Amino acid sequence: MKGHHDNHSHDGHEHQDHHGNEDHEHHDHSGHDHHGNGHMGHDHGDMVKEFRTKFFISLIVTIPVLLLSPMIQNFLGIDLRFEGDMYVLLVLSTFIFFYGGWPFLTGAISELKDRNPGMMTLIGMAITIAYVYSAMVVFGWPGEQLFWELATLVVIMLLGHWVEMNSISGASKSLEELVQLMPDEANRLKDDGSIETVAIQDLTHGDSVLVKPGEKIPVDGAITKGSSQVDESMITGESVPVDKSTGEALIGGSINKGGSLTVEVEKTGDDAYLSQVVEMIRSAQETRSKTQDFTNKAAKWLFYLALAAGFITFAVWILLGAPIDTAVQRMVTVMIITCPHALGLAAPLVIAVSTSLSAKLGLLIKDRAHFEEARKTDAVVFDKTGTLTQGAFGVTNIQTFGELSRTEILKFAGAVEKESEHPIAEGILNDAQEKAIELYESENFQSITGKGIEGQVQGKTIHVVSPGYVIDEALTFDDTEFQKWSEEGKTVVFLLIDEHIEGAIALSDIIRESSKEAVKTLHDHGIKAIMLTGDNEKVANYVAKTIGIDEVYAEVLPDKKASKIKEIQERGLKVAMTGDGINDAPALATADLGIAVGAGTDIAVESADIVLVDSDPKDVLGIFRLSKRTYSKLVQNLIWASGYNIVAIPLAAGVLAPVGIVISPAVGAVLMSLSTIIVAINAQLLRRFRIE
Repeated sequence: MKGHHDNHSHDGHEHQDHHGNEDHEHHDHSGHDHHGNGHMGHDHGDMVKEFRTKFFISLIVTIPVLLLSPMIQNFLGIDLRFEGDMYVLLVLSTFIFFYGGWPFLTGAISELKDRNPGMMTLIGMAITIAYVYSAMVVFGWPGEQLFWELATLVVIMLLGHWVEMNSISGASKSLEELVQLMPDEANRLKDDGSIETVAIQDLTHGDSVLVKPGEKIPVDGAITKGSSQVDESMITGESVPVDKSTGEALIGGSINKGGSLTVEVEKTGDDAYLSQVVEMIRSAQETRSKTQDFTNKAAKWLFYLALAAGFITFAVWILLGAPIDTAVQRMVTVMIITCPHALGLAAPLVIAVSTSLSAKLGLLIKDRAHFEEARKTDAVVFDKTGTLTQGAFGVTNIQTFGELSRTEILKFAGAVEKESEHPIAEGILNDAQEKAIELYESENFQSITGKGIEGQVQGKTIHVVSPGYVIDEALTFDDTEFQKWSEEGKTVVFLLIDEHIEGAIALSDIIRESSKEAVKTLHDHGIKAIMLTGDNEKVANYVAKTIGIDEVYAEVLPDKKASKIKEIQERGLKVAMTGDGINDAPALATADLGIAVGAGTDIAVESADIVLVDSDPKDVLGIFRLSKRTYSKLVQNLIWASGYNIVAIPLAAGVLAPVGIVISPAVGAVLMSLSTIIVAINAQLLRRFRIE
């Protein structure tokens, strides 16, 4: 590093206090009970691939099945019959039944073993009845074969389950991303002063490791030699690198931005901070409420309804003296007409439309059940850094004390700051760039330890220094604005030209322009806005007051955020948590709905139920509105799909046979197709949704 501002302070307004105020030496990471290596969840990747492959192969085979089916030929007005065509149809349908239908058959067996019949059982029963009955017809049983119904049912169900599986991501990725934050190796110092490269797992308590500039801190430990700035944003969410020196604690996974550090290993393995965060996420995910899918509920009742209606129909026709083949045909018609074509698509179609629509709107839905529950949200808890704010230092105020304009202040300050890599320098330079201000050239740059920087610009001596330097030099100035900025938690630097104070620049984490509008819109819909941050209380209160936050929880240690979420939930509120840092991951997993901003770390994104791609707080309300609209469409489709069965099953059973109205299995299939079309169209209407 060429130079840096080591400490901008004034009477208790410590630079570090403005950005974190966390004493890592007092972090207690020992209170968690660990069990093994953590639960890695279930990866849906293979299942998604399996359903996709089965869908396309079954779809290809379904085409000749349809063309060979007499009913389809009659409908299209063509004749493709040939000798032995029904046996070819049987072979193709047998392939579809066993290959495409296998997941449903095995799923049905599992549901029946668990005594919890649902969609898989209903599908399995439907395709089995259709296949067995149609095969019997091919070999001489009186009736009409229903192979086309079997094939289309399997294909549609494979499509529906592929869509569903594709919209779900496993919880394991969040834990894998955490593990990836840790380096694989460390530079261990031997007794003779030499360095050896060892695997992280070979480090033990008391070992000394050397961490070079730019390297990740390999383990939790304390600095025994050296000083530097450490980027803990991946761990704590804090936007500004923290000054660290001898005796101070370090968290494994953070990044050494400055000088070389010698670190004594204090915690490894399950005792390490990141390991505990892994355990917290695992626990939070396992204790999430399990929302039962509407479709499974409906399918469970349809299963019992179909079973009862089918056997009752068969029994009644036999008692009425009908031939067995007639009774079987009536029973099969009832069973087939109960096949969940429409029901099977009711939820997946809405999910597919909702998922693609949300992606276009910048909302990535990862957990369907939690997204559907989002409509009930009472309070949104926001992390500050990187969510309500941009997560980067920026200039908020400039005060002039002489004849120089604000632009000139930036020109001089930026001239010497060009040589520095400190976040304050970055903030000043970014502000100058945004305002298209051309900076002066500087020379003889040097850092003033603990005070600031200095250089020569246009033959004048320029200092950009902390309030401490101004006090030490007994320089006087009107400190009204300075005191105000300090109360707001802002960091202030002074511009001195030839030892005369010419201006003051206030910097802080810049508040997103959309934050205030987002909070107002939430209030308009009766939703509370709460801030939960590890940052300084003054900073948090200033941001909260500026954008209208209802409640503030400041200076909350990273491993305590999930507990705060639980406290809020215990007040009877349905809580959505929005954050971007790893410190937010347990809280995101604990909340009723976890929302990660896309600019955040991978771990926060993977721990969330929904990701805001554009990192725009305004999109939070869009989630709730889309959730309500999606839920409405789900209910409508389920009513259409189930309502169809309520009307069609009695007709299929033959209740109107005395007046000459009898529905064949084929006609029942056509009616079912109409129900499917209605459900599909209704789902597509969701595309008209817009975030207002």
